[in-house]
Amino acid sequence: MSPSSGEKGRVGYFAISSLLLLFFLFFFTAPPVAAQKKGVKGIRFWTSPSYTRVVVDLSGPVEFSKNRLFNPDRLFFDLKHSVISKEVKKSLHVGNGMLKAVRAGQFNSDTVRVVLDLEEVSDFNAFILDDPSRLVIDVYGKGEVRKPEEPAVKRRIVIDPGHGGHDPGAIGPKKLREKDVVLDIALKLKKILSEDPMNEVSLTRERDVYLSLEERTAIANSRNADLFVSIHANASPKRAARGIETYLLNWTNDEEAMRVAARENKISLKRMKEMQKQLDVLEFIKGDLMRANKRNESIKLAHHVQRALVSNLDIYSDRNVIDLGVKQALFYVLLGATMPSVLVEVSFISNPIEEKLLSRTSYRMQIAEAIAAGLNKYMTSAPSGQKVAGL
Repeated sequence: MSPSSGEKGRVGYFAISSLLLLFFLFFFTAPPVAAQKKGVKGIRFWTSPSYTRVVVDLSGPVEFSKNRLFNPDRLFFDLKHSVISKEVKKSLHVGNGMLKAVRAGQFNSDTVRVVLDLEEVSDFNAFILDDPSRLVIDVYGKGEVRKPEEPAVKRRIVIDPGHGGHDPGAIGPKKLREKDVVLDIALKLKKILSEDPMNEVSLTRERDVYLSLEERTAIANSRNADLFVSIHANASPKRAARGIETYLLNWTNDEEAMRVAARENKISLKRMKEMQKQLDVLEFIKGDLMRANKRNESIKLAHHVQRALVSNLDIYSDRNVIDLGVKQALFYVLLGATMPSVLVEVSFISNPIEEKLLSRTSYRMQIAEAIAAGLNKYMTSAPSGQKVAGL
């Protein structure tokens, strides 16, 4: 018996409904595998005979594993749930006597493998940074290599003026830009320190250009610096906030210190707090601070710089300079620096009074002279016990 027209309609209705249901299930409930994968967008490196920093640029944070194999000697890093872009150069020659080359490729459908072909390496570290996401790999050689004509007692100092280029840093009420202020201070500081023939002084940037935070650290390491000083101007949503503070690398529970680090790292305070819980970053910091007594020396350096700034700048302010002390926080620009290193917040550009001071050439010169005095005091001082605020 043939179906009635009503039965035909019901059959057609259910057929269409089934097709719509299948369409919905396929496109809306099936796991978007491709969308979940992170892209490897590029590979960069900075190198010297005793140090190399490799940066793998990513479209988002990834989990990774690491291992070392021998015969031939190589490190490899497996980036999970990742795909490598067709535009990425798959092999980069290094050839510095420590690292032969960096290679990358799609290891399987879900994993990108980055391989470092080694010659002579003593140690390595790796960690993920955010905004933008990147895997940073630091590789250390068997020892420092100096040019034959350079005396062993030469003091290498690298000064880092924060921000630059498309990144203006903090901007004051009268539109004074942090990037301009700190570059002027750094140039003045270089000139002062260079008057001593025993000092070899260089800047990470000498003009208005943008450098990534990891590149600044790599420059200091590649130049085998003895000291690394990053110069910044502070800012706060509270216009009354003012004062001077000097930081060294470490994790902290101090909310204000985390806020300052988050601003300089260009990430949110929430993400800053999450970063401090990441085991790979924490383990890296522990190893980093233990290397060559760096933490103790950074504390000494920070105290000498902070004291010199507070005492020297007091005469330039219509009110007493606020000494905010020596603090610690997770600053990207200090992460992986192999020498004593500090970050100085010279004044609050967000404070109308301190912005006016920072706009004066004489005040910026006084800042440069104070930092130079602190560095010289550190380089000539005997070891002494110092404390960090909050410890």
